[in-house]
Amino acid sequence: MTHTDIWRLTATDLTALTRSGKLSAEDAVQSSIERMHQANPNLNAVVEDLSSEALERARALDKARAQGASTGPLHGVPVTIKINVDLKGHATSNGVVALKDVIAPDDAPIVRNLQNAGAVVIGRTNTPEFSFRADTDNPLHGRTHNPWGRHISPGGSSGGAGSAVMAGIGALAHGNDIGGSLRFPAAANGAVTVKPGLGRVPAWNPSQKVERGLLAQSMSVQGLITRSAADLHLSMPSLIAADPRDPFHVPMPWHGAPCDGPIKVAFTKDTFGYALHPEVDKALDTARDTLIDAGYQVQEVSPPDVFECGRTGYRALMGEVLTLLKNDIEAAGSQTIRSIFDVYFQEFPPITGTELLQMMAKRSHYAREWSLFMQDYPLVLSPFLPQPFFKPDRDTEGAEGVHEVLGCAVYSYAMNFLGLPAACVPARLAELPQGSQPINIQIAARQWREDMAVDAAAAIESRVGQMCEPLWQKMGTSA
Repeated sequence: MTHTDIWRLTATDLTALTRSGKLSAEDAVQSSIERMHQANPNLNAVVEDLSSEALERARALDKARAQGASTGPLHGVPVTIKINVDLKGHATSNGVVALKDVIAPDDAPIVRNLQNAGAVVIGRTNTPEFSFRADTDNPLHGRTHNPWGRHISPGGSSGGAGSAVMAGIGALAHGNDIGGSLRFPAAANGAVTVKPGLGRVPAWNPSQKVERGLLAQSMSVQGLITRSAADLHLSMPSLIAADPRDPFHVPMPWHGAPCDGPIKVAFTKDTFGYALHPEVDKALDTARDTLIDAGYQVQEVSPPDVFECGRTGYRALMGEVLTLLKNDIEAAGSQTIRSIFDVYFQEFPPITGTELLQMMAKRSHYAREWSLFMQDYPLVLSPFLPQPFFKPDRDTEGAEGVHEVLGCAVYSYAMNFLGLPAACVPARLAELPQGSQPINIQIAARQWREDMAVDAAAAIESRVGQMCEPLWQKMGTSA
């Protein structure tokens, strides 16, 4: 492999070279920076170039290693950080013009954990305004494009992260997820992710002036978008390191105890009245058959009411948003985001007042039902979306657009309300009239068992392959 091709390596393959000394951190980072400069102009995935800082840090890592210092598990791995999380000395704009000069006084826990593990931040990735769309565009940095083509949204809100990592800009991409913001970009771009469960990854922004609402605290999580499932096993143990600034972090090990006998998987194609697209149907069949071949015991059985749980959870979140965030959106948001929120409130009528407190209390009922169900079925294989990923700006097209983008995504935000981990992995490359695009499915897991979801994603990936290779062939050498 030539120097210019190093960016193609997964984080797992890259660290085997950097930690052994066969490859310098500087060369690893330089190759990713060159790829960023080649590919990003057509994508606008990275909106702050940190090349100079990255190379300086990579050289420092090389010097430390030469002097006998031990290397971290992510030694020399180029990563990107989403612009809604604090990186010391840089703006945490969240895609909002009014926040463009909010400079972070310190690193967020996830940034600190990545850097403590030896990762090198090469750039900051785009997000929609207030990180509250399943698409990525904003007046401050503009639109992010999907490397598969402009017929597909890059997803959101971690759309810049998903686009960047699949284009080869960094081996790992940081993102976060309050209703699907890791999994939407993974599905849009053909990447792999796991939404961690509640309390798994420490979170806090030192730049924030007030604490987030209780539902935002309990539904939002930090994570990574990758090109391979193995990279999640490599990197997530570093992400879950404790940080005292998150008082609700739970210090559990990454790998849990093995299950007795074959792992039972609940398999469902239920889409609650939404039409299941034939390509999604085929992707689910492939995932099911792969897991059976891998020794899982897959049974077609419906989990507890996903639709009621998901809709209740998102309506409750909208009630909290209406109370705590709407004034900020009205004051600092563009007309586009204000209009989208007007439709959000129609699609998900906000639960407020006494009923909001009742539904927040009922969250434990839903979580208990799932906890009991998952005693028998530790994993649940389901659609992520019932149809292939939508086009850019679909959520600006009124009630019908928002319904297609978020209304049908109950398998996504139900997991946030429940606090359960959920992996998202491509199971098919579809050839559609508008062009080729990946089809991802979801694997939910028991609380604290992200590792089991990632194992299942790895099994599916072993049959389907990583989507980066066909994507890079499609992109061509000019990106």
